[in-house]
Amino acid sequence: MAHDVAALTVELAEMATADHQSAVRANSDDPAEQLAWRRLTARHGDRLGEIMDEYGWPTAELVGEEASRAAWLIAQHADRQLDVQRRALRLMRQAVSAGSASPRELAFLRDRTLVNEGRKQVYGTQIAGVKDGAPIPWPCEEPERMNELRAEVGIEPFDEYVAKFSIS
Repeated sequence: MAHDVAALTVELAEMATADHQSAVRANSDDPAEQLAWRRLTARHGDRLGEIMDEYGWPTAELVGEEASRAAWLIAQHADRQLDVQRRALRLMRQAVSAGSASPRELAFLRDRTLVNEGRKQVYGTQIAGVKDGAPIPWPCEEPERMNELRAEVGIEPFDEYVAKFSIS
């Protein structure tokens, strides 16, 4: 088991590295690059499903902080695999309740899954587009409480968050 966990830790980290290197392709003007991104995230989503079958949510206690964050990133980018996202969300929610996963990461995954389901997000973490140089979030359930809810899970206020994306 220890060897398997060590191999899993390395595998998750390598998947996150490949994700980071390929992410620029997600919004490329080149359909071939977009397709390469979709194939990579689908392969990773399939593998995360297998990992969840065997280990449940890969917590930091199991695989270390970096690999656990990698698992979250893979779930976050499994946009065309709602079953994987929903399952990751369920397992991650249990891990957060047990104090072994990040409430902040859970909030991002919850919003991403809600948006992918065509529903309103909670924390305003998912950006729909940019208008007049300002990022616009996908619709939120309670926009007036968004910053309060963000603070509860350790996410900076919306204005500070979107300043990172602003096109000046």
